[in-house]
Amino acid sequence: MKQWSKLFLPTSLTLACLASATASAATVDLRVLETTDIHMHLVDYDYYADKQSNSVGLSRVATLIKQARAEVQNSVLVDNGDLLQGNPLGDYVAKGRVLRFGETHPAYKAMNLLDYNVGNIGNHEFNYGLDFLMKSLAGANFPYINANVYVDDGDANPDNDQPYFQPYLIQPTAVLDSDGKEQVINVGYIGFVPPQIMTWDKDNLTGKVIAKDIIASAKKYIPQMKSEGADVIIAIPHSGMYVGNYEQGEENATYHLAKVEGIDAILFGHSHKVFPGDSSLDNIEGVDNATGTVFGVPATMPGFWGSHLGLVDLVLEQEGQGWKVVKGSSSVRAIAKREGRTTVPLVEADEHINHAVEHEHQGTLEYMRRKVGESTADINSFFALVQDDPSIQIVNNAQIWYAQNIVRATSYEGLPILSAAAPFKAGGRGGPEYFTDVPKGDIALKNVSDLYIYPNDLKIVKLTGAQVIEWLERSAGQFNQIQPNQEAPQALINTSFPTYNFDVIDGIQYRINVTKPNRYDSEGKIVNEDAHRIEAVTYQGQPIDLNQEFLVVTNNYRASGGGKFPALDGSTTVIDAPDKNRDVVANYLLSQTIINPAADNNWKFASFAGATVNFTSSPKAKSYATPKMAFTGLDDQGFAVFELQ
Repeated sequence: MKQWSKLFLPTSLTLACLASATASAATVDLRVLETTDIHMHLVDYDYYADKQSNSVGLSRVATLIKQARAEVQNSVLVDNGDLLQGNPLGDYVAKGRVLRFGETHPAYKAMNLLDYNVGNIGNHEFNYGLDFLMKSLAGANFPYINANVYVDDGDANPDNDQPYFQPYLIQPTAVLDSDGKEQVINVGYIGFVPPQIMTWDKDNLTGKVIAKDIIASAKKYIPQMKSEGADVIIAIPHSGMYVGNYEQGEENATYHLAKVEGIDAILFGHSHKVFPGDSSLDNIEGVDNATGTVFGVPATMPGFWGSHLGLVDLVLEQEGQGWKVVKGSSSVRAIAKREGRTTVPLVEADEHINHAVEHEHQGTLEYMRRKVGESTADINSFFALVQDDPSIQIVNNAQIWYAQNIVRATSYEGLPILSAAAPFKAGGRGGPEYFTDVPKGDIALKNVSDLYIYPNDLKIVKLTGAQVIEWLERSAGQFNQIQPNQEAPQALINTSFPTYNFDVIDGIQYRINVTKPNRYDSEGKIVNEDAHRIEAVTYQGQPIDLNQEFLVVTNNYRASGGGKFPALDGSTTVIDAPDKNRDVVANYLLSQTIINPAADNNWKFASFAGATVNFTSSPKAKSYATPKMAFTGLDDQGFAVFELQ
């Protein structure tokens, strides 16, 4: 600021002129663009269906990015992680052909064409290990940040912990102000990842890094960023928005991050939702779903797989020698829209992006089309949430087959073996086409990836019969409570419950009584002590012995605490298998050559007590409906609606 001489006393006229000058001072408009949760959907292609797709792909978002940039003078672009894993292209690069040192990962062959300013680390970046992550990041022509992952130095002294990544970045950014003059604004970026990476990727991270609380990390670094001259601070949490009391180590911390002083904008992700526009956040204190602000801070979350582009528009005014944000709002733009059963593209793909990764794309197609077996019947997940299902049955059969071999000659040989698996593709936010659908005949590797989409590591836990039942009680959160004797149809499926947490446990028989309330809440805490939805549990035709010990085959996510299931926190794991669940399924199919995928119907619903319930599925499901399922039409998202007798 200009320093006034002690000999000069401003008059009232001078002050008035100064006030007028201040009122008309130039401002800067800055647009912040975000991509997140791309999960290797770089091109507009569905590798499971083996066909072009209008609803996914960074190549389509790229068109939106170019359009959004062309509308303004000043813009920056960030990516919020969960980039390197999530579809067959990601697995092909990491496990099929294997990325070599010095090569550019195809994600960055594409992204380097779009001039990103910065990237944040998502939780799925750790799925293939730290070595692969660092080898991949070396190909990015833009910096990466993360503020809450530290080197594990093993000394139990948090005061000397060193960040594993660069925690934040301040970029001097040339912009044009409202008078057309060039200015330089110091834009600060800070990124976060859920601390739960230490659970979800325990084998990859233990002894190498530690993860700390998101809010505490923000409060530590943001004052430093301010003191180092950041005019604007953009938080990039790979973290969703859970509305409730904050708990240390919160996974979805964005709602509370917005309360941290000094943050000017939030570009968030992780939970695969769209904000502004998420109706579950209507009428929530501090959340404005119209302007896209949280406690006054503009924030956006642009879906997943390249479904949307997030935009935050800021207005800055000069303050002393720097600048400050005085106004902001957010919005999202979609690459496609649903019209009944059809996905209508809103933009065309940027062929420069598709061309950049054509070599890896073709390699993935060849990799995925390899035959591994043959099925005597169609395999689909159309009814995976309402009856025992062949797509889950195959996974459970494969896991039991594998476990029977791996426990031989160990102290666990002779214990009964159960298996837990969930429907990964069962509609939901993925839309009415997001179901496993494998026609009878040859089964290729792409079909195995369709059955088991995550590169999880196989784990075996040891539990009592009572603990197995509690596992199922938590899994039964998939269903709403049904009120008996009501003629009006009631929705059976709790759409806020992720289908990957609906574990079906094979090797026992049981019923689910949805007329009773849930025993557990969404955070895995008992809220109805006397409620028991799981009934008539038997093992080999006899009531299950609550004290009997069982081996249960699952994956590293569940065994280590993913989904917050009782007795699953890593302490009950007894076998860390050397293979991935998906590889186990592939090897099982190869060993069987020809399989019958019929489900064994080991679980079913108890009576609905005179109520009418409905559920949604793919329109293709009409051809597979049983006599107990009545098709009633399509909903406004293109899902087929069925009433269940």
